[in-house]
Amino acid sequence: MRRLIALALTVSLPACSMAPDYARPAQPVPVSWPAGDAYLVQSEASVPTVSYRDIFRDARLQALVEQALVNNRDLRIAVANLAAARAQVRVQRAEQLPEVGVTAGVDRIRSDGDSRTNYVLSGGITAFELDLFGRLANATQAERQRALGSEAAARTVRLALVSDIATAWANYATDLELLRIAESTAANARRSVELTRARLRGGIAPRTDVRQAEQVLATAEGDVAASKTALAQDVNLLQLLVGAPIDAASLPASLDEVVGSIATLPAGTSSEVLLRRPDVLEAEYELRATNADIGVARAELFPTISLTAILGLASGALDGLFESGAFSRTLGASGRYSIFSGGGARANVEVSEARRDAALGRYELAIQTAFREVGDALARQGTIAEELRAATAGVTAAADNATLAEARYRGGIDGFLDSLVAQRSLYTAQRIEAATRLGLVRNRVALYRALGGDQASAPATGN
Repeated sequence: MRRLIALALTVSLPACSMAPDYARPAQPVPVSWPAGDAYLVQSEASVPTVSYRDIFRDARLQALVEQALVNNRDLRIAVANLAAARAQVRVQRAEQLPEVGVTAGVDRIRSDGDSRTNYVLSGGITAFELDLFGRLANATQAERQRALGSEAAARTVRLALVSDIATAWANYATDLELLRIAESTAANARRSVELTRARLRGGIAPRTDVRQAEQVLATAEGDVAASKTALAQDVNLLQLLVGAPIDAASLPASLDEVVGSIATLPAGTSSEVLLRRPDVLEAEYELRATNADIGVARAELFPTISLTAILGLASGALDGLFESGAFSRTLGASGRYSIFSGGGARANVEVSEARRDAALGRYELAIQTAFREVGDALARQGTIAEELRAATAGVTAAADNATLAEARYRGGIDGFLDSLVAQRSLYTAQRIEAATRLGLVRNRVALYRALGGDQASAPATGN
């Protein structure tokens, strides 16, 4: 029996493959990133191998990410899908091996008052397909590539999770900043309301001044309430991403802390780094799988040959089952070939080739999409610093103008309208600066995500 199994395995080894030779397609994008006035000059160094800890350096944010890698439900689903895909490879691989079985039975036959008992014990290779044309090997290869695609998909989920947590963490800090701006503006507006009411009582200011000051106060108080709602929603989102309640101590205290704790991942100059992105890898593994599917479809155009080898014992008495005369052996081979199937087998080859072409299109589209995302992030990175400088200068100028306008109003030099306009301008400038600083953080997160994030990270972790 051991010799038969060894022979069957040996016969299966030299099977030829009907799948086309695979060669990685050329990148459908330029070899370097876009250049122009909107872009910073990139260094020649390639993108280094980094961890999210190298980019997101605040210990509180790192703790949230680590907690999410254990508890997040989307990541758990991705890990479970990966486990199923790996198991499916083993299922398909098993079809390349001989099926060995054992049968034991007792038959009691009664006829015309006569009875007879037969004892049977047999075992051997009950089914084994000779993979002469590589059908089973290519089917296994297709499942293996799809399992690798599932691993890349799990990495995509992990990358999105880390990026979303960093973005939500920064959004919380921004909403906290907007809340402070609104509260400060509301406090100033209350003082303006008190001042204009006093001047109204003294007969030196019209009622319109009071109403205009009350409008500024109402706007600021409405923004205070909206900011409190946004903060609560930010916490809810973080808890969903983390997959568990979060400690208030893990939240940032100011937007300055966030800006200073998130580094920029250098993009280098070569667009070949896109081939390391998990979604691009997933698309390439699917392309490889569909290429192997062509080999499966082509092999089905040829005959299927199967072998059997059964060794058995049969006797009319249990104590005689192991005597020499009870031994029997059977060797068999069978072939199957469809003479006419209405062209279905050849059409199946065409189907597999069309699916390969579609997978090629998806692979090239994934690269082009990745190139566009990196280009957009680099364009934003090249201009955001100047935009932030301008926003900060605008706040400084607006604050000084508001101080002067209020002093001139108090001194009776200018009307209240000038002071009102100055207050509104300052409020708007402060909100623009906060939004621009959030844009700076989001750009760094977007570049981290667009370049594929943790290049040396495990595909996924989780329980």
